[in-house]
Amino acid sequence: MNPILADVDGRMAKSVEVTRHEMSSIRAGRASPALLERIMVDYYGSAMPLNQVAQIQVPEARLLLIQPWDKSILGAVERALMKSDLGLTPNNDGSVIRLQIPPLTEERRRELVKVAHKKAEDERVAIRNLRREAMERLGKEKKDGQLSEDEASRLEVEVQKLTDRHIAEVDALLAAKERDIMEV
Repeated sequence: MNPILADVDGRMAKSVEVTRHEMSSIRAGRASPALLERIMVDYYGSAMPLNQVAQIQVPEARLLLIQPWDKSILGAVERALMKSDLGLTPNNDGSVIRLQIPPLTEERRRELVKVAHKKAEDERVAIRNLRREAMERLGKEKKDGQLSEDEASRLEVEVQKLTDRHIAEVDALLAAKERDIMEV
């Protein structure tokens, strides 16, 4: 495989993985530890991800249970959750924090679908930019005489196929997330 193709394929696959990660962090009305991945807790003067300072459990479909390994940071975890953009109110009982996930309203579901569409479109743009970079590199190699006309044309078709495949993966992730969000 041509090194340009291998490079662009790997970078496009990373964009799809970013999409998968972003989609998992969008709240769909049910509890998931992925909702809390971006929450940073002030842990003795440094910001640490919540999942590195506490155990996160899902005992019920609409409940997250957060149990810090160090009980002294329970207040810091609660503050971090209050400051986050999740819109959830933590319930601190002195040893664990409970996060009740309320059912989504129709309006909120539509907003979340728009957020998912925006994230998917951002990744589609990133994939198309990678395609453009690969096409420019192929054009430069053709101009420098490193590639023949036929070989450059064949590789351009391959880059387009990679682009189409990765964009289809992003679209599939978006469709699955949209179904998940709209499911009552």
